[in-house]
Amino acid sequence: MVKTTRFIVNTQINTIKRSKTVFLIRHSKSCWDNELTDFERPIKKRGIVDANLVSNYLKNSEINPELILCSSAERAKLTAEIFIKNLALASVNIKYLKELYDFSGESLLRVIESCNNSFDSVMIFGHNFALTNCANNLGDTHIENVTTSGFVKINFEANSWKNLPKGKTEKIVFPKHLK
Repeated sequence: MVKTTRFIVNTQINTIKRSKTVFLIRHSKSCWDNELTDFERPIKKRGIVDANLVSNYLKNSEINPELILCSSAERAKLTAEIFIKNLALASVNIKYLKELYDFSGESLLRVIESCNNSFDSVMIFGHNFALTNCANNLGDTHIENVTTSGFVKINFEANSWKNLPKGKTEKIVFPKHLK
């Protein structure tokens, strides 16, 4: 009689380490020359110039969001339109969120954490001080102030948007850097 031995092979499933990228963009300089509410204020000519300056500068960079999230405030939407046009991002899904009309950063962080993990890169158009707080809390470079039309790119070694580790601030572009 031949004795057979069974071997059980333990296969370990390795988790593939992915990265997440967030592109933070502060709305352009807004116009105060009217009696509109803060939420309804458009951007002024300088804001249009600065948004075009920064977004055109970024054309040759790897700016490839899979999702765009934008404050539903008028100045953020107008800024997003300029960046989307200049960076040829018209095919990227965009969502306008009242939650991004946030100035502390708490709501902004909740929005980031709630992103679907199937997206590895997200572009966000929002407001200060939320963007400065977020850039400083999530990135490894201290930024005194994310200026109007300012752009910050942060990469994370993470599989999930929840509980992001400290990321690497890879690119900061403000209009003053280009003038």
